[in-house]
Amino acid sequence: MNRMYDCDTMVSNVAAIDIDKDVERAFKKALTLIDIDDLNTKERPVAVKVGVFNHKKGHHYTTVDCANAIVKGFDKASTVYVVESDNYKGKGSERLQIYKDVFSNHVVPFNLSEDSETKEVQITDEKIGFSHILFKPTVMVSTHVLREAEIGSILKNLLGLIPDRKKARFHTKLVPALLDTYEAIGGIDLAVLDGTFMYSESTDVEYGVKTNVLIVGRDAVAVEAVGLKLVGLNPESIPIIQEAVKRGLGEGNLEKINILGSSLDTLTEKIQQQLKNRQ
Repeated sequence: MNRMYDCDTMVSNVAAIDIDKDVERAFKKALTLIDIDDLNTKERPVAVKVGVFNHKKGHHYTTVDCANAIVKGFDKASTVYVVESDNYKGKGSERLQIYKDVFSNHVVPFNLSEDSETKEVQITDEKIGFSHILFKPTVMVSTHVLREAEIGSILKNLLGLIPDRKKARFHTKLVPALLDTYEAIGGIDLAVLDGTFMYSESTDVEYGVKTNVLIVGRDAVAVEAVGLKLVGLNPESIPIIQEAVKRGLGEGNLEKINILGSSLDTLTEKIQQQLKNRQ
C-alpha cells in the first residue's frame, strides 16, 4: 500500500491558536501559519464534513461561528459543500439546518445519503457506495469538537461519510473502518478541531467546558494527536493513532509535530486547570 504520508521527509505543521473572542480571526491566523493556498482555488470544490450526531438534544458539534470561519477561508473555491449523512436520529439535511445562517449561493448543504452519483469503496469487509463529492479533486475538510474520548474527533467524524443509517454496525471494528474510509477518499486535506468548548462524557450526560482553542492542520493524524494531548491523553498509546501511523497516514509523535502559534504546554495547562475547576 502506498503511504499517504512519508514521516521521513514531511513535517507536520499544526496551528494551535487561542480563540479569545473571535474564532474567525483565529482561523485566519491558523491558515496563515500552515498555508492552504493550493487548497483554496477556483479549480477545486470543498466538502466540509461537520459532525452533527443529534441536532435536537444539545449534542456537541462544531459551532456555527467556527463553521462560518471555515467556509470563509475557502473564498476562492468554486463551491463549498457542508456535508452530513442520514443516521438513526434523522436525515442529514435536517441536522445541517443548524448551519442555515452559513449557507449562501457559494456555500450549500449537501446530504451524502441522497447522492445518486456514487463510487464503490471497500470499508472493512463491505463494499459501499460513497458520494462522488468526497473524492479528489474535492478538498476534504473534517471538523469536530475537542473531547475526552480515545477515539478522537477528526477521524471519528469520518464514520458519517457512510451514507446509510446503520453505521453502528462498524462500532466493533471502528478503527479499521475509519482508516479505510480515510484511505478510500484520498485523505483529509484540512483538519479543524473546534475547541471553543471541551466536552467530557460522564455516564449519560455530556457537557462542555469553555476552552477557546482552535487546532488546525493538514495532517489530520497530527491534529488528532494534539487534541488528545490537550485533554490529558497520550496520543501514542491510542489505538487509532497507532494504526494510522502504521498505515503511513500521518504523524502521532508529538515530538515530531511542529506546533505553531500558542505553546502546547501552555494550552494543555490552561485546559487541565479548567477541567479541575469544573469539579
